[in-house]
Amino acid sequence: MSDDENTSRYSSAPGVAGRFVAQQLLMKPYIWSAVHVHEHGRRNLDGLKPPFIAVANHSSHLDAPLIMGSLPRRLSRNLAAGAAADYFFDKWYTAAATRLFFNAFPVDRKGLRNRKGLAGVLISEGVPLLLFPEGTRSRTGAMKNFTPGHAALSISRNVPVLPIALVGAYAAMPYGTTRPPQGRPDVHVVFGRPLKAAPGEIAHQFAERVYRYVVELHDSTARAYGMPTQADFHRAVALRKAAAEQAQVAEAEAAKNAEPPVEADDAPPRPDTEAEQQES
Repeated sequence: MSDDENTSRYSSAPGVAGRFVAQQLLMKPYIWSAVHVHEHGRRNLDGLKPPFIAVANHSSHLDAPLIMGSLPRRLSRNLAAGAAADYFFDKWYTAAATRLFFNAFPVDRKGLRNRKGLAGVLISEGVPLLLFPEGTRSRTGAMKNFTPGHAALSISRNVPVLPIALVGAYAAMPYGTTRPPQGRPDVHVVFGRPLKAAPGEIAHQFAERVYRYVVELHDSTARAYGMPTQADFHRAVALRKAAAEQAQVAEAEAAKNAEPPVEADDAPPRPDTEAEQQES
């Protein structure tokens, strides 16, 4: 049995002890010293019990540490984060660190079958999950639509989805950077109300409703603290795209106008004059 298939490790006593040291004594003090973390909506967690599926927008490597550090220990103790198999599990040392700090299980973004169903097995065994339904980190801060996997799992296992919005994480550590900037930028972790699918609501409809709720949580907090909303991020993306297209058009026009004049040797042959025709 592989380490991934041995699901007992996700809730074993040694694992719990190791994660306490890694998360509470190492990871959280470092992250909380690098960014100024604000937590909102904790009362929405009062009646929540494992198992559940936590979902959030994804724009930074800070996202999972922020969520695990902000959740009460009774909810985060066995929380298992879905992590990209081709990124975090391609080398033994990154896989070991990811398992230690995030109780992570591999998610195959390329659709491989050897781990299919692992998330469902963990939920069935009482292990709560942390998933990022966009599939990858945002390169711009703008959220993509949520894939319906978390919604289908919630419906099939009859467990709630915990929506979480992360505000400011993109600015604090955008794609391509390795550490937050100086000055402890503000980051907000916003917990919404746990949700379940309505009667007759299918997975992609439920996933769309969760997505809209996360956007609402994000934007209401962003507006309250003078930070960019999702509309602001999407507008910036559209403006950059339009500017790039205009630059391409201008470049093409400049290249067209810069074409050299036709040389004499390349000119088309002139027709014979009447005199030349008479001489011939």
